Amino acid sequence: MNYSTITRAGDLAQLVGLTHKHFIFILQPGGEFQSHRGVVKHDDLIGKPWGSQVFSHTGAPFFLLQPSLADIMNELPRTTQILYPKDIGYILIQMGVSEGQTVMEAGTGSGSMTIALASAVGATGRVISYEQKSDVQNLAHKNLERVGLASRVDFKLRDIQEGFDETEADAFFLDVQNPFDYIPQVRNALKPGGFFATLIPTVNQVEKVLHALRTHHFAFVEVCELLLRYYKTNPSRLRPTDRMVAHTGFLIFARKIEPSLFDDPRGANLAREIIGIEEER
Repeated sequence: MNYSTITRAGDLAQLVGLTHKHFIFILQPGGEFQSHRGVVKHDDLIGKPWGSQVFSHTGAPFFLLQPSLADIMNELPRTTQILYPKDIGYILIQMGVSEGQTVMEAGTGSGSMTIALASAVGATGRVISYEQKSDVQNLAHKNLERVGLASRVDFKLRDIQEGFDETEADAFFLDVQNPFDYIPQVRNALKPGGFFATLIPTVNQVEKVLHALRTHHFAFVEVCELLLRYYKTNPSRLRPTDRMVAHTGFLIFARKIEPSLFDDPRGANLAREIIGIEEER
């Protein structure tokens, strides 16, 4: 997405109306936005400052805003459960995803994580996204086109049991039901020291992933979950909202290390420590 102070043709725009009901669409000369609150002509929006208040032909008020990534992800057409922004943001930071990198994912889904990765790697980076189901991949591709990021992504249709074409990737996010079955394939796709992350819902799965990471020489392993609680914004009655976004999944992070670290006795103890191997007591 291009960020500016004034709306332009081709920008992704968000209209926010009463009760915070919002609508996201691309601004096109001659286009119209239609809802039960009336019609707003795109030509009346193009050239206005973001944050302006605009009105439909019936007089219904809207604020004209540039949508955030979180707004876009929450509005994506989907056939699968999407990741929450609270998890996506932490994953991007923990994996060090930044401008110009080559980042991989498996399990494209509806493309929410793909959008976040494509935004983070910038115009000079690359995202390679593997998916097994063609209908799911087609929807993800349309979602990426909708936000103008499809050109940064290579979509590949394959059973990942067969492995990946790429090597030397900077980071890899694995979003499948049984990630523990594909740790060797992910290892082959990563550069030495590359970042790995996955998100899974149950403790049973976490245990299997940890065993697989240890077997295949991943280190600096971390497991966590993120809980998000909102507050009512009335300054005279500040308190938590009645509901919160609690458990959405366990996040697991690790980094690829080289087995040769165990060959040198001077560093063997450190290698065993960072990979998580402890003597039975």
